[in-house]
Amino acid sequence: MSLTLKSSRAILVAASLGVASSATAELQLSFYGGYQTSPHSDVSVYGDSVVPDLEFTAGWEGRSFTMPPYYGYRATWWYSENFGFGVDVNHTKVYADDATLAETGYEHFEFSDGLNIVTLNAYRSWNNAFAGVSPYVGGGFGVAIPHVELTEGTSRTFEYQLTGPAVAWMAGASMPLNDQWSVFGEYKGTYSINSADLVTGGSLDTNVITNALNVGISFNF
Repeated sequence: MSLTLKSSRAILVAASLGVASSATAELQLSFYGGYQTSPHSDVSVYGDSVVPDLEFTAGWEGRSFTMPPYYGYRATWWYSENFGFGVDVNHTKVYADDATLAETGYEHFEFSDGLNIVTLNAYRSWNNAFAGVSPYVGGGFGVAIPHVELTEGTSRTFEYQLTGPAVAWMAGASMPLNDQWSVFGEYKGTYSINSADLVTGGSLDTNVITNALNVGISFNF
């Protein structure tokens, strides 16, 4: 099923408007970037009229700072001092490495306009635990909306698709700059189950893990 990133942005905006209506909660908007990698994953391609059936292990490159870069943004509703929940949109990416392209014969194979992960997360924070620094952990469930890119011969898949469920987890710490602004650093991981459609009738299945070290900034309302 094709889906543009406008859908994920709409989810984030809707969540932000919903949580902002509560007078007793604190809404926090965050933006982050960082360095993201991905371990190898098994890939199955089957049932296509052009691309041959193939099972292989893909080596992935993250290329975090290549355009479009790796990034993410989230809206969090802290309904108490230590507990919150919210929506996170994470633009992760993976590119098949040269060895994988040589093995498969694919001209192009990547999710470089995003292996986009949209999750609803819950968070636990320990406010001011260490001289103003607040550690936190979080995790949640959602969906993967990658830009599927695979080219071989006359078969050229190049589109956003809703490919399956995803989970995310993170641990980090934040530090206030003033009453409204704060900075944070964290480790974040994702796992997504992806079943994509190829334009010439086949399917592509792969489950992808990403690992990232993030730095970001938050604004508190």
